[in-house]
Amino acid sequence: MIITICGSLKYKQEMISIAEKMTFLGHCVITPIFPNSDTENYTMEQIQKLKNAHLKKIEISDAILVVNVNNYIGDSTRLEIEYAKQHSKQVLYYTDIMQDLEK
Repeated sequence: MIITICGSLKYKQEMISIAEKMTFLGHCVITPIFPNSDTENYTMEQIQKLKNAHLKKIEISDAILVVNVNNYIGDSTRLEIEYAKQHSKQVLYYTDIMQDLEK
C-alpha cells in the first residue's frame, strides 16, 4: 500500500520513526517535506507549492496515516484528511495503530 504521512511538523521525529516502521511492514511511505530552514522565511508562493505538492502525494496514495500524537490534529492536517476523504483515500490514525507499530 502507498501511504502518505500527514500531521503537524512539530512531530517530525515521530513521523520519521513511523515512516520507517511502516516501510518495514512492506508499505511504500511518502513523507512531507521537512524544512531545512525557518519556515517563517518562506514566501507565500513557496508555502503554497509545498501544500500543493503534499496534496499531490495524497492523490497518488492509497491511504494517509495521520500522526496524531496525543490526539492533536491541526488545521492543515484537518484539511488534508478532508482532501483524502474527497479522493476516496483510506484514513489511518497513528493513535489507532500505534500498538501494532511498537511491536
